[in-house]
Amino acid sequence: MSTRPSAPPVRLAWTVHVPAAVWGVAQGAAAPVVALAAREHSASLGVAGLVVALAGLGQLVGDLPAGRVVSRFGERRSIVGAGVLAVLGVALCLISWSVVSLAVGVFLAGLSQAVWGLARQTYLAEAVPFARRARIMSSVAAMMRVGFLAGPILGAAAILAVGTRGGFAVQLVAVCVAAVLMGRVPDVGRSPRTPGTPGDPLAREAGLWRVLVEHRRLLRTLGLGAALMGLSRTARTVVLPLWADLLGVDAATTSLVFGASAALDVLVSIPAGYLMDRFGRRALAVPSLAVLAAGYLALPLAGGVASLTVVALVLGLGNGLSNGVIMTLGADVAPPGQRAEFFGAWRLLHDAGAFAGPLVVAGTALVAPLGAAALVVGAASAAGGAVFWRYVPVWAPWPRPSSVAPAVPGPDAVTGVAGTVGTR
Repeated sequence: MSTRPSAPPVRLAWTVHVPAAVWGVAQGAAAPVVALAAREHSASLGVAGLVVALAGLGQLVGDLPAGRVVSRFGERRSIVGAGVLAVLGVALCLISWSVVSLAVGVFLAGLSQAVWGLARQTYLAEAVPFARRARIMSSVAAMMRVGFLAGPILGAAAILAVGTRGGFAVQLVAVCVAAVLMGRVPDVGRSPRTPGTPGDPLAREAGLWRVLVEHRRLLRTLGLGAALMGLSRTARTVVLPLWADLLGVDAATTSLVFGASAALDVLVSIPAGYLMDRFGRRALAVPSLAVLAAGYLALPLAGGVASLTVVALVLGLGNGLSNGVIMTLGADVAPPGQRAEFFGAWRLLHDAGAFAGPLVVAGTALVAPLGAAALVVGAASAAGGAVFWRYVPVWAPWPRPSSVAPAVPGPDAVTGVAGTVGTR
């Protein structure tokens, strides 16, 4: 952990929190119109779905080089570069003349999200003290969720005015505003370099590979939990509407069910960070996946709108409780001299799980009833909770005695050692 003074709250508000909300508006405004724009270019339903998936694929592909970019150029220049890339991608979507040009724009926007997200996490890991880390990171994620809720509303107004591409117009304006605000992020002081860190000549040749090898045990334990959490979070966006369709629920009612779930998600997002700082990361990581597992396992029992709404609320609660867990855990265990490269690998695992979530639902539904897909995801969520129970470091009780210095877990803290608590 960095020993430099923490960033003032006002600076964090204008360089991290507000831009996060604006970036969320951009994502929310574009989410409903990507598939519609593809259909306007005469794409089939399957191709339109593939175009939508390219945003997640772009983020997944960008995770690995993002660590190298941030390590080499610093947070500020990386964020500015990501903003430029996002503007190019969204502008291409706005003026797209074919499904191919639209697909390229969507992919570029996904790449920019990978770089920006990693640069933001690296900055917060250095600029925020350990005692406040979870609440700050969860509040940033919560701001993005609030923005994502507002995005479709602003996008709908623009669509009524100029047509389907109005959603991209809102996204373009929001991305430009977010890029200007985020471009004020200062490059934080780095922890002292050690052999094999970004300042070392050998690390410049294989920095990421070195991180993957040196911390392979952590990545295949805690990293597995991160991947399963990513899968659990995104699968609900596919399995819920499909189950609603199976029940014959109309689109408007399904949208209201989603809205109620999203509202509860946002409502519990901010307290989640405070609870993690007070009771430890495991106190939220495990229950969030347990609640998600309960929701998925109960979905096959939903036989109407009321029961479907209850399941959607359970899934929203679980997703809200998981807010900030991945960012905070990654910051806790990242090696100080190799944060950016480690975050690239860490985010890759989570985003790979997130990308796989809809694919698991679709793949299972091709060979078995949709209820079986929900059960598979529920089992994966429970497995993720078990992994986190075993490997998430356990913190000392809060508040710590003033005579005890709050130790920060190192990158090999996968046996449950942290703070003043011994190995489990």
